[in-house]
Amino acid sequence: MMIEPLYLPGNSLLHRLPAAPKLAALVIAGIALFAMHNVWLLGTAAVVSGVLIRSTGVSAAALWRQVRGLVWILVLIGVFAVVFQSWQQAAAVLLRIAALVGLALAVTLSTRTSDLIAACERALLPLERLGWVNAGKISLAMALTLRFVPEIWRHYQEIREAQAARGLARHPLALIVPLVVRTLKRAQQVAQAIDARS
Repeated sequence: MMIEPLYLPGNSLLHRLPAAPKLAALVIAGIALFAMHNVWLLGTAAVVSGVLIRSTGVSAAALWRQVRGLVWILVLIGVFAVVFQSWQQAAAVLLRIAALVGLALAVTLSTRTSDLIAACERALLPLERLGWVNAGKISLAMALTLRFVPEIWRHYQEIREAQAARGLARHPLALIVPLVVRTLKRAQQVAQAIDARS
């Protein structure tokens, strides 16, 4: 059974929309955001994405758990852009990323993973008929990616707490090595299960 790590049950407009139109709108919005350079328009897009996330009913604590890792990345990107470009370009980059991530998060919070995978597989069927891709394999890869990202994050949190209790929280190898071992072991289990089911 597919685990739903991000989906939040609800009855909002986003929840009621089918997965395919939401994915299509997300792709179009992504293209538009990268073509857009006006800081005010990008700021508006970021605000809209925030409103859409809020409409899903997600709590502030749950939302923070999803994006807190991204905040540090955005800070580093912002500092780099300010130093080597300008504050206007830095603001544009940060707002673009925030808007895009916000829109993607709104879609994943309001759509079951199984529905997203099915919509992607249907969209890839024309390419499969041309012999360009294998829609089933790509959908399986997407499903595994969506399944493993939150699981790896959970493993990281568990290992960090265990190492902190041993006084090793600041040692990077004490976190990375067990995380890699756990991830590879879990991947091997999943591969064996897939092979057993052909």
